[in-house]
Amino acid sequence: MILDKYILKNHFVPFVYASLSLMGIFLLQFLMKFADRLVGKGLGIWVIIKLIVYNLAWMVVLVIPMATLVATLMAYGNMSQNDEITIIKSSGVSLYRMLVAPILASVVLAYLLFLFNDDVLPDANHKAKVLMQDISRQKPTLSLTPGVFSQEVTNYSILARDVNSKTNLLNDLTIYNYSNPTKIDIVTAREGKLFFSKDQTKLIMDLKKGEIHQSDITDKNIYRKILFNKHRIIMSADQFSFQQSAPGGPRGDRELSTIAMSIIIDSLENIKQNTILSLKNQVKKYFYTNPSPVKNNLQNNNNKRAVYLNAINNVTTTKNIILSSYNRITFLQDSINSYWVEIYKKYALPFACIVFVIIGAPLGVKVKKGGFGVAASISLFFFLIYWAFLIGGEKLGNRDMLSPFMGMWGANILLSIIGIILIIKTVKETKVIQLEFFKKFIAKKLKFLTSDLYENT
Repeated sequence: MILDKYILKNHFVPFVYASLSLMGIFLLQFLMKFADRLVGKGLGIWVIIKLIVYNLAWMVVLVIPMATLVATLMAYGNMSQNDEITIIKSSGVSLYRMLVAPILASVVLAYLLFLFNDDVLPDANHKAKVLMQDISRQKPTLSLTPGVFSQEVTNYSILARDVNSKTNLLNDLTIYNYSNPTKIDIVTAREGKLFFSKDQTKLIMDLKKGEIHQSDITDKNIYRKILFNKHRIIMSADQFSFQQSAPGGPRGDRELSTIAMSIIIDSLENIKQNTILSLKNQVKKYFYTNPSPVKNNLQNNNNKRAVYLNAINNVTTTKNIILSSYNRITFLQDSINSYWVEIYKKYALPFACIVFVIIGAPLGVKVKKGGFGVAASISLFFFLIYWAFLIGGEKLGNRDMLSPFMGMWGANILLSIIGIILIIKTVKETKVIQLEFFKKFIAKKLKFLTSDLYENT
């Protein structure tokens, strides 16, 4: 019991330190990535704080397993560096016994992380998405993409070939006005400026050097072309005033709990089975029904033509039914797979805490270095491998190229096997890998690996 407390105590401080450090890195990168979407919108400090808090949820899910690996490496590395592992072994305690307390603690941590992943994370993801959508609507210039039509303004479709989000200047504009359904109104301009009225209720666009093309759907003989040096379009800006949306609305697979996704999967499975059954009945109807008897001799050309046309129509109809049903079944299966992937992910990520204890303990004993730099380098290396497997498995699972279970659990299974082998080899004191690779190479690539991890998330 005393030994278990001592080992867990050696884990606690590195775990807290690693968690706070990694959370700081993720938070800083998040702010750098989304700063351009937040600056200049007049947002209150409370809105920004809520956005950060909501996004801290997914950071916790990623940070806790990685902090577990860092803490395990530092704890066993320090103990090995101070020859405590050797002293404990000399007293008759094996590495297997020294792993009992950390593994039990990781099981508890994995269970708590699963509860967080299943109960807190979906709501946080949903609230973050809704809040980000509300923020993006406040200043339309920042949401205009050069060369892409934007339909965020009601009754208008706006295309700007060049956008300056700082000055709100737009170049080479094409604007479709749908406010009157009986008329076609197209405006082109060399440049324009977009801004709000003083009361924030109107969106004003000042245009320079352009043309207005107008025609009437009810009378195709009417067409008017107007050239202008200056022209102003006034549009409603109600949708761009910042008003936080009420809770509710549709949710994606990352915004649902395992129970909710299981219910959806059952519904989709029923729809898929009904679609398959309907397809079988349709095919049976067109292919296996007895053809109506032909009263006259088939040598009659008219009768031959009628039979051939009927057969062709049946084949064409059946082909369309099969293609339509196949596309629907494929879509339903892809949806089912995506939900299964998210369900297995909710279990796989927390289980990584146990896996990283299994793989971190023998590595810490082998490295004999308890510093944060070496531990962070090695843990980052393994976590990148884990994350690469996870991302690849998610893509393959969603496309039905790999079972969702293997896609999400493949990394856990592989690293668990590696960890068990390392533990056995460490107990037998046989050299398995050259750990100088981690000490000399990975530490130099820490900055590069950190950048790659952020891109993968």
